[in-house]
Amino acid sequence: MEPRNPLPPFTEETAKQKIQMAEDAWNSKDPVRVSQAYTIDSEWRNRNQFLKGRDEIVSFLNAKWKKELKYKLKKEYWAHTNNRIAVRFEYEYQNSSGQWFRAYGNENWEFDELGYMAKRYASINDLEISESERKLV
Repeated sequence: MEPRNPLPPFTEETAKQKIQMAEDAWNSKDPVRVSQAYTIDSEWRNRNQFLKGRDEIVSFLNAKWKKELKYKLKKEYWAHTNNRIAVRFEYEYQNSSGQWFRAYGNENWEFDELGYMAKRYASINDLEISESERKLV
C-alpha cells in the first residue's frame, strides 16, 4: 500500500491535517472513499458495534447513511501523540420521519507507519433537535 500522508509521528499541524482529511471524506458520504483511510484489518468500536476490516466499514457506512439523511459532520482536534490522535466531533442528520438530531462524541485513532488508521474507537450520544437549532448547515 502507498503511504497515506501525513505520516506519524504527528505534530499538531499534521494531526489537524489528518483530521481535516477525515472530515472531508466522511462529509462526502462515500463509504468506499472513507474506508480507504483505514488499514485492511482496521478495528472499530462505533457506539455499541464492533467492526473489523474495510468490508465491514463499507457495509456499516452504507447502512448509516441510508438512515442518517442530510448528514453533516465537524471534527475538532483534541490531542495527539506519536501515532495517535484524539478528536471531538459533532454531526447533524435527519431521520426518515423528518426528525433532526445532533450527535456528539469523541474518537481515539491509532495509525500504522504508512498513515492508515488501524484503530478507531468512537463514543457517541444523540440529541433530538428542531430544524431551527441546527448549527451545521
